[in-house]
Amino acid sequence: MAERNVDSATDADLSRLASVDLNLLVPLLALLEERSVTRAARKVGLSQPAMSHGLNRTRRLLNDELLVRQGRGMVLTPRAAELIVPLRQALHQAATIVTGTSFDPAVDRRLITVAMTNSTAFVIGSELSRLLAERAPNTVLRLRTTSVTTSAAFAEDAADVVLLPEAFPTPHPRERLYDDRWVVVASWNEPKDADALELLEKVPHVFLDEPAERQRPYEILDEKKIQYRVRQRVSDYLFIPHLIAQSGGGVAIHRYQVGLEFEGRFDLRVEEFPFPIEALGIDMVWNPWLADGPFKTWLREMLIEAAEPLRARYLPPG
Repeated sequence: MAERNVDSATDADLSRLASVDLNLLVPLLALLEERSVTRAARKVGLSQPAMSHGLNRTRRLLNDELLVRQGRGMVLTPRAAELIVPLRQALHQAATIVTGTSFDPAVDRRLITVAMTNSTAFVIGSELSRLLAERAPNTVLRLRTTSVTTSAAFAEDAADVVLLPEAFPTPHPRERLYDDRWVVVASWNEPKDADALELLEKVPHVFLDEPAERQRPYEILDEKKIQYRVRQRVSDYLFIPHLIAQSGGGVAIHRYQVGLEFEGRFDLRVEEFPFPIEALGIDMVWNPWLADGPFKTWLREMLIEAAEPLRARYLPPG
């Protein structure tokens, strides 16, 4: 009896779906992603009047405004924001059914979105770009530099995967890609016999201006009542080592992998952070709605290969 009830519910759902114009779904996704009738129309090859007409029909169908004007732009209603992820998933599965083809990187033309911080993009972005250009020449790689939570990156930015620092929480499964940690970066113009703690105490700091959360190394310095002086505040994290090297002085707390990149290009020294501190590895966090298993497996292999030079050069502290 239970199975018959389930089948009846499914049949009822299909019956209701048969009365819906499914041609509205592709323009709807374009509207939700672009938040502009003009851009959405261009994206799917419709005229602007046809797109506006489709939006009005969808609003009546769903009994929701979906897009509302706010200032000079358009914003999504709460219902519309909830639709983005399941709509992407449904349309991708539908496309797979229609084409009947499996993932082939040699001919695939999809947009591949990898979200990460700008520091992570700096150390792995070029190698990942090189690999994808070589193995999947028709795809487009979008490196989305962001510090937003993973859920927003998946829903708003359509990220296939987020490369997330270990300290950042996520409700989704994660897998280590490469290791990293905090280090002290200074110019070689500073006293060469000074250790890391002396550099932090005596040399003016170049500091990340107004980070979303206070960096853990500075929390530790404050807890241990270490006195330090901030000379400059910089909004771009990657500009800090360059500024120290080019201005001929200063100290900063940065990431090991970034420090190694700059150490080989500029006159910089990299010292271990002088106190015990949590690790700062980079993890892969996959879009939980990514339904294309073969593509996900292939992209994971590409990321692991791109990170191999970073894993090979990583030396544990001490």
